[in-house]
Amino acid sequence: MKAIYIKLSAALLMTVCMAAAGIAEARHYNRHHGCHSGSCMKHQKVKGYYRSNGVYVAPHYRSSKDGYHNNNWSVEGNVNPHTGRPGYKKRWKKRSELH
Repeated sequence: MKAIYIKLSAALLMTVCMAAAGIAEARHYNRHHGCHSGSCMKHQKVKGYYRSNGVYVAPHYRSSKDGYHNNNWSVEGNVNPHTGRPGYKKRWKKRSELH
């Protein structure tokens, strides 16, 4: 029983540390990219809804729509300020880089 408690405690500690690191990374990114108090990327709250296939999507935040892919939280180099999760999608190249 004690071994299970130790394993659960270690797993919880690791989860807390990872979350704290993600938040620290988001704050570091915002400070070093001219963003203050979350002003770098505007965001919108999305209400929960049901998809056409019946799956419920919980309420969440998203970056505001502006038609520009590279400033979305899910793109590499950006960090979601609500979750601390770094972007994972590839950045689109600038038009000048395509030629």
